[in-house]
Amino acid sequence: MNRSATPKPQAAKAKVLVIYAHPESSTSIANHVMLKKIASLEHVTVHDLYARYPDFFIDVNAEHELLLAHDVIVFHHPMYLYSCPALMKEWLDRVLGKGFAYGNESALQGKYWRSVITTGGKEEAFGEHGYNKYPLEQILQPFELTAALCRMHWIEPLVLYWARNVSDMERYQHAEHYRQWLNDPLPYDLSLPQGGEHGSGK
Repeated sequence: MNRSATPKPQAAKAKVLVIYAHPESSTSIANHVMLKKIASLEHVTVHDLYARYPDFFIDVNAEHELLLAHDVIVFHHPMYLYSCPALMKEWLDRVLGKGFAYGNESALQGKYWRSVITTGGKEEAFGEHGYNKYPLEQILQPFELTAALCRMHWIEPLVLYWARNVSDMERYQHAEHYRQWLNDPLPYDLSLPQGGEHGSGK
């Protein structure tokens, strides 16, 4: 007697929150291409901070709810003076507060942090022999430390160097790589129990 195979339950897909911050987003070709490429992903929420909070008055409770509803948190922004734009820094200071993200409570424990960066400098400009003196991974260490403080897993940053000057094809390929990662950002099924609090995610 033929028996049809019981279909396996579909693996739970990670819910991704892309926190995007660019004060002059309309002028950024690279970021426009990247955002357009990921717009159709149903499990991805793009949260444009400058569109949502033009007055810089952040609704902390609403932001907490957004964070709690997602598994992977992406911080997508251009590199501004070796850091992020001002509104994202304000967001980090206000939203990732003691008593929620760290301290007596670790509401984000076990979630994943990835920084997605565009920068005007070439890759060789970041390093001991470049004019920026340090590799970008080292410059981004304050973000990695913040993730660790919140007991989040740190995923190696995704970087587009020389963003204003690369070819259209390179921008497209980078955006496609971004989309492919977002489509399957984690290497395992979220419905299964995971061991341990910390992880490099690399």
